[in-house]
Amino acid sequence: MGEKSVQKKRYIVEKARDVFMEKGFKKVTMKDIVEACDISRGGLYLYFESTSQIFMEVLRMESEEADDVFSDSITEDATAADILLLFLKEQKKELLRKKNTLTQATYEFYFENDLPKRDNILKKQFDSAVKIIEKLIEAGVDNGEFLCEDCEGTARNIMFVLEGLKISAQTIGVTAEAVDREILYLLRGLGVEE
Repeated sequence: MGEKSVQKKRYIVEKARDVFMEKGFKKVTMKDIVEACDISRGGLYLYFESTSQIFMEVLRMESEEADDVFSDSITEDATAADILLLFLKEQKKELLRKKNTLTQATYEFYFENDLPKRDNILKKQFDSAVKIIEKLIEAGVDNGEFLCEDCEGTARNIMFVLEGLKISAQTIGVTAEAVDREILYLLRGLGVEE
């Protein structure tokens, strides 16, 4: 694919992301994306066959961007606790954001599509985050920042708590105080007094 084609495909994905944020996944049609991109239907089908295929690209792009933002925020002398706190702070911002979020669309997409495990980006992100948090906790235990006997289990628990908060944010709503309370509880479990 030439550079112009790569740019066009990225443009489509960026515009589609806005449409998915506004409407969720279930209500979006190829026509909606054609209109948002101001291209012909044939122009869209040149790159994508379905809204599902476009949404998978949106999720990939979101994942890459989130990784970049997080990586860029870590200072060279950051401790394991600093990095974990930064991660939790970023998660809190995402949880409390009311607009410009793909959470609803993501859940709709996964409820509607029974994807093989190898294609499940959400599961890959979850598993990857567990591994990263596990390594952070292990490093923190090694240098005396954390107290933890089961680093993998604790990392998995942190991710399940965050996932539960995401669902709550979309369904019953969560406050900043509620998120802070849950994060503080997680940190106390590691022996961190915030």
